[in-house]
Amino acid sequence: MACPVCRAGDVRAFTTVADRDYRRCDACEATFLDPARRPEPAAERAHYLTHRNDAADPGYRRFAARLAGPLAARLAPGARVLDFGCGPSSALAALLVEAGHAVVGYDPAFAPDAAALDDVYDAVAACEVVEHLHAPAEVFDHLAARVRPGGRLAIMTCFQTDDARFAGWWYRRDPTHVVFYRAATFHHLAARLGWSCEIPRKDVALLRRPGAP
Repeated sequence: MACPVCRAGDVRAFTTVADRDYRRCDACEATFLDPARRPEPAAERAHYLTHRNDAADPGYRRFAARLAGPLAARLAPGARVLDFGCGPSSALAALLVEAGHAVVGYDPAFAPDAAALDDVYDAVAACEVVEHLHAPAEVFDHLAARVRPGGRLAIMTCFQTDDARFAGWWYRRDPTHVVFYRAATFHHLAARLGWSCEIPRKDVALLRRPGAP
């Protein structure tokens, strides 16, 4: 089995929780659910609809600001950003627009206009998205191609840190979370792309494409 995050073959059994088998990639340090246990698309969408995400909700805005703040601080005025996996109502997009940037949203379930994936942007942001991906390597490659030279791929996901607590970890218990990343995972992905990686705060990774913006 190849790693779905970095495609390396350094994959081993990690742990089993109930009937869910998890594997670990020793190359990028990602942990992922056995593909046979991934939820079906209809079940995923039904679960997403239970989330109460409203771009005007103060708590949701504070949460999204953990990514929006570091990203906006590194963008030139009037930057153009793709909000990948924006959902039905994106606080991240609202915050970036308020900061003076133009935001295009894409979500396979809620904003499925694939034309957004054919353009290029000063930044591509994925807020609480990458843990849901069934084929993350392919998605990362496609999103990287959407970033202009000097631009950034900005990601927020809860980093997996303590193996001893993995079974009881609240983030693992979400049935739609199938891949778990460490800071080292994003450094590995950046190196594979020939990019740089900055971790400005826990759970946020900013991968920068080389070149002048």
